[in-house]
Amino acid sequence: MMPGLLLGDVIPNFEAETTVGKIKLHEFLGDSWGILFSHPRDYTPVCTTELGRATRLCSKFSERGVKLIALSLDTLEDHHGWSKDILAYNCEESGCCSLPFPIIADSRRELAVALGMLDPDERDKDGMPLTARCVFIIGPDKRLKLSLLYPASTGRNFDEILRVVDSLQLTATRRVATPVDWKPGECVMVPPALSEEEAASLFPAGVYTKDLPSGRKYLRYTPQHQEPEDCTDADAQHSCLD
Repeated sequence: MMPGLLLGDVIPNFEAETTVGKIKLHEFLGDSWGILFSHPRDYTPVCTTELGRATRLCSKFSERGVKLIALSLDTLEDHHGWSKDILAYNCEESGCCSLPFPIIADSRRELAVALGMLDPDERDKDGMPLTARCVFIIGPDKRLKLSLLYPASTGRNFDEILRVVDSLQLTATRRVATPVDWKPGECVMVPPALSEEEAASLFPAGVYTKDLPSGRKYLRYTPQHQEPEDCTDADAQHSCLD
């Protein structure tokens, strides 16, 4: 079997050298959520835009109790030098004088191999595989909650990563699901496993069902906020089913 992680797996408590010193992952994360994201190479254009965007959004991740940590196959010396380029690209908007998250140096590819991060098609000048653009979202229980894997040629969308964090944190505490293109504040979905009686007791703001040709009542919505101010029952239904 190829090494790697599946949803629900406990993330190994690996020890690594980073730009802020040696860390053990579980101790670094503490009780926080975490995002471990890899990039193919320092001093490359797409990676520079990505880490710049992560820097600009770092306060939004912090508001959600999320710690970021990056990884690539380059050395600590390269990471420190490249960080200056990232900040120069990003400086006006962020106001940061240093990267607000550490970068792991995985020059031996040990973590990249163990975590299934290598891109089979991207090679360095020596013919060695580079890391893909992986995103691992880790819960406070240190289990993998979501993984995304992009090829080296495609930059990630960090606004989407924020959105899925909002969904994961919401659905971790409430018995709901989030529909396509959901954004915080919009209506959420009531899982089919909940009976109508259970749903009515759990969601006092109301459960609204979309009529379908099949007659099956599985598209059920409820407002995310269960005590909406200045919102009538008709307003809530229109918002959920619109």
